[in-house]
Amino acid sequence: MSVRIILFTGKGGVGKTTSAAGTAALAARAGQRTLVLSTDAAHSLGDAFGRQVGREPVEVATNLWVHQVDAQRRFERSWGEIQGYLMSVLDAAGVDPITAEELTVIPGAEEVLALLELRNHVVSGDWDVVIVDCAPTAETLRLLALPEALGWYMTRVFGVQRRVVRALRPMLSRAAGVPMPEDAVFDAVERLHADLEQVQQILTEKDATVRLVLTPETVVVAEARRSLTTLSLYGYRVDGVIANRVFPEGGGDEWRAGWVAAQQAVLAEVRQSFADLPIWLSGYRADEPMGVDALAGFAEAAYGGDDSLAIPESGEGPLTITRTSTGAVLRIALPFAQRQDVDLARHGDELVVTVGSYRRLLSLPAALSRHTVSAARVEDGALQVRFRFEQEEQP
Repeated sequence: MSVRIILFTGKGGVGKTTSAAGTAALAARAGQRTLVLSTDAAHSLGDAFGRQVGREPVEVATNLWVHQVDAQRRFERSWGEIQGYLMSVLDAAGVDPITAEELTVIPGAEEVLALLELRNHVVSGDWDVVIVDCAPTAETLRLLALPEALGWYMTRVFGVQRRVVRALRPMLSRAAGVPMPEDAVFDAVERLHADLEQVQQILTEKDATVRLVLTPETVVVAEARRSLTTLSLYGYRVDGVIANRVFPEGGGDEWRAGWVAAQQAVLAEVRQSFADLPIWLSGYRADEPMGVDALAGFAEAAYGGDDSLAIPESGEGPLTITRTSTGAVLRIALPFAQRQDVDLARHGDELVVTVGSYRRLLSLPAALSRHTVSAARVEDGALQVRFRFEQEEQP
């Protein structure tokens, strides 16, 4: 049986933790064995349920478990051996141990490695639904891009380096004056890569979607649009938008009426921007919902009778390949991207697609890697790359 996975993300402070927790509470009430976990270092998921949560899932209601990922523990398990080698290199170079430890901790690595807990839960078979309260948008986008980027280094750099080091380790150690990595270090990197690659596979299946949470503010909506573009670039499906803290219309004084009018103008922009997605509205509340019942009530009101676990009907992901009479067309959905924002290059059997500050190295399938890119354009919210069969190039 497949596991329904929903990742909630959005700008900090928009209510994504409340939205994730409420959706999980609603799923549990429907009889689904549900786990809600957080990869956000802010540790606010336990506060939402009013319970102490920690390293292992804690049952907070019938069919509902909460897990605040211990990112430091996961970091030590997945990165420890690699970090140990890097520290030995710095020690040989005369760097003191405390500084060496700081230098070998990659910024953001803990949040990235926390996604490995998601993989463990999905493959365990213990859950029907897994809800993820992600870190704020920028961090989420970086961590979702990591598996593919690491894969490039593994195939292009790591394999060659391992063979060279294995053959020349004694000579290199003497010449460089620093220890060369043992096979255990290479094995640790390979395990990490394989695990992160599986995370990406899990999150790009049709049962896994991302849900954007926003508030009716111009800056927040602009970031949500950019997030949709970038998530599509990396192949992740967005299945809806929750607009949180919406003031009710009617009544009140002139000051309040001004706020309502401003929000309604932004909401009109939201409906136009995300016209192809469900948009759920959550009314402004004087206080944050706390506890299972309040969270379930929040979600029930927001979804308004819609199935909060529904999988989008379209079976197509953000990336599709269509055969034509002369070759094929690769289409990558890039909502809101303008022609001047997108850059395309080809290196061997890879396409390098850059959108703003985000870059994706896309390995072409064998059916396309032997053919030539004949044209590319950004049209109707997508990058379309046209390939021409090899035989067309022959005289």
